[in-house]
Amino acid sequence: MSANSAEPVRWLEVVLVKGGRTKIRYPAQLLRDDGTRIAVRARWEGAGVRDFGFVRFEPGDVFTEYYWRDRWYAVKEVRGADGALKGWYCDVARPAVLSGTELVVEDLDLDLWRSADGRDVRRLDEDEFAGSGLTQADPRAASAAVAALDTLEALARDGGFEELLA
Repeated sequence: MSANSAEPVRWLEVVLVKGGRTKIRYPAQLLRDDGTRIAVRARWEGAGVRDFGFVRFEPGDVFTEYYWRDRWYAVKEVRGADGALKGWYCDVARPAVLSGTELVVEDLDLDLWRSADGRDVRRLDEDEFAGSGLTQADPRAASAAVAALDTLEALARDGGFEELLA
């Protein structure tokens, strides 16, 4: 097989929606799509450094992101520019929708962080979720979101990320 016969790199536009509005969109290289789970890789697109106190997202960081069409979350492996694993940032979101070259994900406010060594597992933005009105507007989605966060926390504490992302 010649070098010219290699399959071309396919790029998607990841579109994160929150509260009915586009929060951010960024290019990502499609790594795999098995019909249920979509894996992409993207560089940190934020302006400068975003310091959460427990992790810093910095220019050059690489995110390998896993989205599911049938699960209410996304898991993002975060590595520094040097390749060192920082940890996993997880978004609770409605199941992902791939339409053409757009991967659309609706963020439901709840998040989870797991450090590379597994010692720091923290639930994030529960106050935002409580104030979002989702519990009243869409009780089924709110229930699914809380269950997804519980699932992610259990996976993070019990070391289940490796199997989830394999």
